[in-house]
Amino acid sequence: MFSAAWFFVRRYPVIPVLILALLVFSAITAPWISPHEPNQIDLVNRHNPPFWLEEGSITNPLGTDFLGRDILSRIIGGAPITVFVVVASVATGVLIGTTLGLVTGYFGGIVDDIVMRAVDAWNILPALLIILVVVLTFGQGLPVLIGVFAMLSWPGAVRLVRAETLSLRHREYVALAQVAGASNFRILIRHILPGIVNIVIVTATLGTGNIILTEAALSFLGAGIPPPDPTWGKMISEERQYLDKAWWATFFPGIAIALVVMSGNFLGDWMRDRFDPTLRQL
Repeated sequence: MFSAAWFFVRRYPVIPVLILALLVFSAITAPWISPHEPNQIDLVNRHNPPFWLEEGSITNPLGTDFLGRDILSRIIGGAPITVFVVVASVATGVLIGTTLGLVTGYFGGIVDDIVMRAVDAWNILPALLIILVVVLTFGQGLPVLIGVFAMLSWPGAVRLVRAETLSLRHREYVALAQVAGASNFRILIRHILPGIVNIVIVTATLGTGNIILTEAALSFLGAGIPPPDPTWGKMISEERQYLDKAWWATFFPGIAIALVVMSGNFLGDWMRDRFDPTLRQL
């Protein structure tokens, strides 16, 4: 029984899926499952330790921060922002990248040259610096962050989708569709797009960790989501000067970031191995 369970856990990404499912669940139910209001200030109970330490209390299971706000509630309160930013950014970036990859891979020519040179130019730019300039120019907020994160997502998707499209457009079923008089749009949507869905899914999954880390870095630098909305990176930034006496205030948000990023990467690696015939683990 134990060996069968261990084999199942090793073969399938059970733990990463559970962690990501917990993140999504927390994002959906945050207003109802948070022990306290995330921004509720209680200066009398500032920097209370977690409940298992001396002077800790089950009222604040993971302790409180420098303003007496409950850390567990703020971690849960940051989940909806994290999920929304990741889903909107990755979906927008992958949609743009997939569209450009299909067009450039299928038609080639001058469009292919222009798009690929744009991808090359973007890849040599310091992405974090560009994002900081954009955020500081246009202001902080969800729309700006989603826009700049989408800018991070599309170049990688373009390269992968274009490479697969170049391979698929020479397949016999595509040639038969052309002989039958199918339009280019129909060929792209009905015959080529289904063949690259696996690549799109893997690209989106692997891009999740990068988006979360970038959002945390921006929040840490003070250029992320503006107050008072809680984010995990902002929690670490606010408490970094209290590391010597209140380690828990930065430790638990950091653990949340690490678990979600690793889960996204592990799930992406597993999906790549399952979908790619050359890497599939039988």
